[in-house]
Amino acid sequence: MDYTPACLSLLLLSSLFAPWQGAEAQSRFTIDSVTLSVDPSGEISTGTFVDMNCQVIVSHDSSVPLTHSFNLLHNDVVVFSKNTTDDAFFYQLMPARAANSGTYMCRVTVQNKSKGSNSKKLVVTGLQTPVLLVNPEMPFEGEEVMATCHALEESGSFYFYFYQDFEQIKQVRASGNMVETKLEMKHAGDKHLHCDYEIVMIGNTQRSNNSNTVKVTVKELFITPVMNILPGENVIEGDVVDFVCKVVSPPFPVSVFLTKDKKMLKEASTNLTHRLRVLAEDSGEYVCKAERGNLLREAYKSIRVKDLFSKPLLKMKPREVFEGEVFTLNCSSKDYSSERINSGDVKYSLYWNQVLLTSGGYYNATAHLSLNGNYSCQAYALDRGQNQVFKSSNQIVLKAKVPVSVPRVSVVGDRLILGKPFQLQCRSENGSLPITYSLLSHHRQVKSRVVNSPRDLAIFNLTSIHSITDLQSFSCKAQNHPSQPPRESSGEYLRRIANIIVPVSKPELSMMPTKVAEGQDLTLTCTVQRGTPPITYTWYHSALPMHSITINVMQGSYIIRSVGQEHGGEYYCITSNPSNDTERSGSLIVEVKLAPWKIFLIAVFCILLTVAIIVFIFVKKGLLPFRRKRTGDLSVKPASTKTDETLRLTHGTGIEAANATPGVMGRNVWSDNVSGSESDDQRSEGIPEVPDIEYTEVQPQEADPGRAPVKKGTETVYSEVRNSMQGVLKPEQADSQGSVEYAQLNNHDHESEEQEHEPSQDQQ
Repeated sequence: MDYTPACLSLLLLSSLFAPWQGAEAQSRFTIDSVTLSVDPSGEISTGTFVDMNCQVIVSHDSSVPLTHSFNLLHNDVVVFSKNTTDDAFFYQLMPARAANSGTYMCRVTVQNKSKGSNSKKLVVTGLQTPVLLVNPEMPFEGEEVMATCHALEESGSFYFYFYQDFEQIKQVRASGNMVETKLEMKHAGDKHLHCDYEIVMIGNTQRSNNSNTVKVTVKELFITPVMNILPGENVIEGDVVDFVCKVVSPPFPVSVFLTKDKKMLKEASTNLTHRLRVLAEDSGEYVCKAERGNLLREAYKSIRVKDLFSKPLLKMKPREVFEGEVFTLNCSSKDYSSERINSGDVKYSLYWNQVLLTSGGYYNATAHLSLNGNYSCQAYALDRGQNQVFKSSNQIVLKAKVPVSVPRVSVVGDRLILGKPFQLQCRSENGSLPITYSLLSHHRQVKSRVVNSPRDLAIFNLTSIHSITDLQSFSCKAQNHPSQPPRESSGEYLRRIANIIVPVSKPELSMMPTKVAEGQDLTLTCTVQRGTPPITYTWYHSALPMHSITINVMQGSYIIRSVGQEHGGEYYCITSNPSNDTERSGSLIVEVKLAPWKIFLIAVFCILLTVAIIVFIFVKKGLLPFRRKRTGDLSVKPASTKTDETLRLTHGTGIEAANATPGVMGRNVWSDNVSGSESDDQRSEGIPEVPDIEYTEVQPQEADPGRAPVKKGTETVYSEVRNSMQGVLKPEQADSQGSVEYAQLNNHDHESEEQEHEPSQDQQ
């Protein structure tokens, strides 16, 4: 086939339409408005025809019609679409149903622009009446019928409901407007069936009217079973019994069952027979059941089987036995049918752990661990048909009890702290439960406790003890056999094994030396009288911790090297040990004295300061002689030669008194200071009291050439004039005022020389 003409035609057509498409793509436009009209709108009845018209207005500059994409939305879901160059499209609901209720909107898309219309709400009321079909309409009781309910004109999400004689019997959910289901007809008689449905919509549901009513006639099914027990309902063990279960003339095959206590004994079709050689436990109610489909019929019969002999009973005496004690087993049957057997016709066998122990109903032995186990008895006898009837007794578990061993009492936990609450535990290594433990103190019972399981512990809470010897007073008794005396522990063992902690006593703090000076070492010693080591010592200074040590002795020391003033203040120590108790010592006040060299410096300073003050005071008051070196010539006057009479000592004080002014050539000559004692001596000798002397500097005067110096031997004596505060006085004025002139020998090495005294004018 030649495709060339066809291809040319397609190319020609595409070339013709290309300008139009290009023009549309290049056109300018705007969507002015989109309008949706619904007629009728609002609330309408089901079955109404509804017209929906969507109108769009587009302004554009193209001569080619634009393509409009119309979408009709129902509850935001597109239900209709159309592409057209027309500016409107038409949609019709023919007719409207409840599922059409909701909100409608029209959206128009032109190229890359889209615009929606206003929303319109439509409510459709009323639903189509459903139709019910039933098949068959005349079933047997217990059979099922097929029921169909539909509303073909409706749409949406459905719930169908089925009713029998106005009572709801079934509910079915369906995705369509029709549903088929099976309904069971349980009882015979006329039944009236109908249905309705419900549609679920957004924010609302609507329920339909009832469907048509269908009459169903349920026929009775005659399958009632009949049950017989042969030879009768009262029999004796060993008799053969037939259980007969059947349905008489059923219209069709049925199943029959024989049950007892919900246990299926036999099953058959239409009828059955079950044969059984009965025992006493076969007594009870039997049920015969006939079943077809879901229909079930039942018949009941009871049978009582009399014991050929009663179930044997195994007894042990005593019921609880301890190792080493004798126990007895006895097996016997209480009742038997005298019309069939005698008491001697019943035979017994004893078993231990399912192993034959003895033929007979009696056994005794001494309890031992090797004889522990399960004991049982079996009795048997011959029935009417010479068949053996066996019956087993109850089981007895023998576990010989172990006598309790001597208990031991111990401290609960790792340690016991004196003066604090503690716990003691009593425990026996061996002994069968229950065990009664009694705690004794000084051989008197304090507390008691019964231990019934291995998880229980005999723990006793006690307040406290204050010495190690108190622990030895505790003992424990244990008893698990009422006819045997209790076993008692020893408190000495408890004292040996107990980890006893003695709390630390209040410490005492001491210091060496008792008086400490700067630069010395201070030793602080913390001592306790009692306490279980290790003991922790902590020293505090002004409530702040300084040092801590843990040692195994009753005394701890801390040395402060080169004590300074900052080490003065309050000291104390705190002690603790494994009892977790702490004790604080009394406070010790430490005063740090100054170093000796500082004291020496201060003393020297004080002495110097005192001397300076005294000197200052004496100088201020003029009590000290004042000597000054003189330059140039001194004014002197000649003195007479000293004689022994003119030189007088007053009580050996070394003070020279003279009426004349002594002088020595070439220097100032003054006597030493007169002490207070010397002054007192002068007063006692009648010497006039010398007033305070003020010293002034004397201008040097030229020597009188007309007066020759007084000579004694080779020495020349000069006198120096002492002036008062008013100026330079003449020697005569000084004498008249009672001033005393002191002279010193020119040659002071010759202390024995006499000083000449020149009397004043007043004396002359």
